[in-house]
Amino acid sequence: MSQSVTPVVRAFFDPVTWTLTYVVRAPGSSTCVVIDPVLDYDRRNGQVSTGSIDAVCDFVKANGLTVAWIMDTHVHADHMTGMAEMARRTGAKTAIGAQVTKVQKTFAGIYNLPGFACDGSQFDRLLEDGDQIQVGELCITALHVPGHTPACMAYCVGDAVFVGDTLFMPDFGTARCDFPGGDAATLYRSTRRLLELPADTRMFVGHDYGPNGRDIAWETSVAAQKAANIHVRDGIGEAEFVAMRGSRDATLEMPELLLPALQVNIRAGNLPEPESNGTSYLKFPLRT
Repeated sequence: MSQSVTPVVRAFFDPVTWTLTYVVRAPGSSTCVVIDPVLDYDRRNGQVSTGSIDAVCDFVKANGLTVAWIMDTHVHADHMTGMAEMARRTGAKTAIGAQVTKVQKTFAGIYNLPGFACDGSQFDRLLEDGDQIQVGELCITALHVPGHTPACMAYCVGDAVFVGDTLFMPDFGTARCDFPGGDAATLYRSTRRLLELPADTRMFVGHDYGPNGRDIAWETSVAAQKAANIHVRDGIGEAEFVAMRGSRDATLEMPELLLPALQVNIRAGNLPEPESNGTSYLKFPLRT
């Protein structure tokens, strides 16, 4: 990974879903990319709103920036992506990992969406491992890091890497692997790939939960992760990790927004087509 450019990174934290959104640009550049934007959703009344997107767009406008790309690290299960709404506002293109088609096929079946196109066509670009996007002086390289989901991508940008849910801050560890297509051994290998990046690489995580009452944080480093990540620091092997992840995942509840979020996120953030009364509806499979 070339570290010739040190990108300027502005983080936005959504306290409802504990999610980090990033605006990334080269120093002095007026062109940026947005990573993992959030579309707000109130599960109590079905209200969709754009406060999180508004904050990012206000920042972009105030700083005279142009958004070239909107990139999701994966198909999120804990919040709706703001990708489509932000693309409509900015004219930016959208990108996600090419394995999104596997996720689409899985959830099109779960939601019984027989006419849904499971080919990734909802996104402007599907990224394979090693693919690059040039944005001014920035060269963004996609790294396929599956395990949490089959489609997870990390984005290397100069001396920084945006890892989505693959790794969290060192005191919180790693992503769960019990979603469809997840796999703990695969995730372990993905974390090792990230930890092989240069030690001083700045690492930006997709969520933070402030464990033990500490302040919310989102930037760490490869060196810090190797030294202190509670799940994958140096010395923890694959078998130990897989056993830990399996027992831990068995205790976790499903994310509150999983059912609404995934059926929007496989559509790149677009809501389902309105029905004859002009209203969009979400579907929830019932279990008996």
